[in-house]
Amino acid sequence: MTKGEPDSQHICSNIMATFGASAQSVYSVTPKERDPYQYQVGFGNRFASEAIPGTLPYAQNNPQKAKYDLYTEGLNGTPFATPRKENQSCWLYRIRPSVAHQGFTSLPDNPDLESCFLPLNPKVHTSPTQLAWYPFNIPSDDEKLDFVSGLKTIAGNGDPTLREGLAVHIYAATESMGKKAFCNSDGDFLILPQQGRLDIQTELGRLMVRPGELVVIQRGIKYKVGLPDGPSRGYVLEIFGSHFELPELGPLGTHGLANVRDFESPVASFDIDQSPWEIIYKMTGKQFVCKQEHTPFDVVAWWGNYVPYKYAMEKFAFVGSIEKDHIDPSIFCVLTAKSKTPGVPLADFLIFGGRWDVATGTFRPPYYHRNCATEMMGLIYGDYGGRSDEFAPGGFSYENGFCPHGVSYDEFKKATEAELVPGRVHEGTLAFMFETGMQVTLTDYAMKRSGKLHEHEPKMWDNLKGQFVNHIDQINADLKAAGLPSLGTQF
Repeated sequence: MTKGEPDSQHICSNIMATFGASAQSVYSVTPKERDPYQYQVGFGNRFASEAIPGTLPYAQNNPQKAKYDLYTEGLNGTPFATPRKENQSCWLYRIRPSVAHQGFTSLPDNPDLESCFLPLNPKVHTSPTQLAWYPFNIPSDDEKLDFVSGLKTIAGNGDPTLREGLAVHIYAATESMGKKAFCNSDGDFLILPQQGRLDIQTELGRLMVRPGELVVIQRGIKYKVGLPDGPSRGYVLEIFGSHFELPELGPLGTHGLANVRDFESPVASFDIDQSPWEIIYKMTGKQFVCKQEHTPFDVVAWWGNYVPYKYAMEKFAFVGSIEKDHIDPSIFCVLTAKSKTPGVPLADFLIFGGRWDVATGTFRPPYYHRNCATEMMGLIYGDYGGRSDEFAPGGFSYENGFCPHGVSYDEFKKATEAELVPGRVHEGTLAFMFETGMQVTLTDYAMKRSGKLHEHEPKMWDNLKGQFVNHIDQINADLKAAGLPSLGTQF
């Protein structure tokens, strides 16, 4: 040590004198009273999770012999050669591999479950007008229906064999799935409970999902659904061919709408259970049962980005006009899925909840319009006014592409005469929209068997008269002042 140079002990003591604290683990969401599970945060992350520390192999994916004699299993949600930024996969280290099963047996068709939405299918229908459904019934306790057997299809587009399309389902269940799991080979499920929480156990961990939250479970992942609050009802958007992603923010910049940190994925959690189980597979809309002598929920550790996630919709960062006019409703988009046509979404998921409306000199409700997209709406809770259909939680509405729509005359009159001051709208309400650039057909169940169908009442717009003709004198005076002929004058 040269003269004047501080010794290492002195340096260390100076460092310790300024030290604050270091994180002891990565950030995670801790359990709560009505959600006992822990979550990792982020969207599209390549997570790593171990229920037993040290289980993941060091610096490789497929060791000759995995720790604790676990089996290595790969799960791919995209083709191997998909570009890296879009590639989705996961490595699982489990007690028994999925191939340890006793074969597949076809199950009877569920007549209320549909997968082919092409017009050549006689079980689907087209409607040019607005349609709506009163809240769908929750079965009585005597009807033993779990999440899978309680699925009923309302509408859709395409077909899972084409690897492009979507399906809209409702579910109404009275019992948990017990020793039964579900694996959807057709598409990704976006699930929205409307009544009752869903306790979802997946291969990659557990999620508790309440009304007001969404959960996405991707194609090919096995899971079971429990009903901790008793009978449950909700909505499902299924997409064939692509996966959900966050919409681009454009000039909004880096943050806004659904922020990346607010999405939550499970941590590894496993059971030790060598008893009989059934796995229900859905493939091209048909169902098969696969029996095995062990639980499918035996993954001790995993890493990857093909992982279920949930999102609490009250966290959505709404944006809007702070001066005048409307911004397009795409500002309410939480998640989107691409179609094969550039720039055309296969599906958008939008929400409408409590927020400020401050635009001046503006017709504030949704303006009258004809949209090339098909719009389908549901209500989780609250009241979404201005509609004629007694739109209530658990109900649904449908407007096909270019079907004209907008608020009732009463809402129009109120909006054109009200004093425009800053105010809250849709307080205590959560409505959502499934929107698609595709043409959508409706199922036999929706049109013939649900018992809840009704058309929108067109009389809600009868009083939207041609008020223009009440101003003929003023119009002619304005035309004369501009040096133009009056109305009705022939050249």
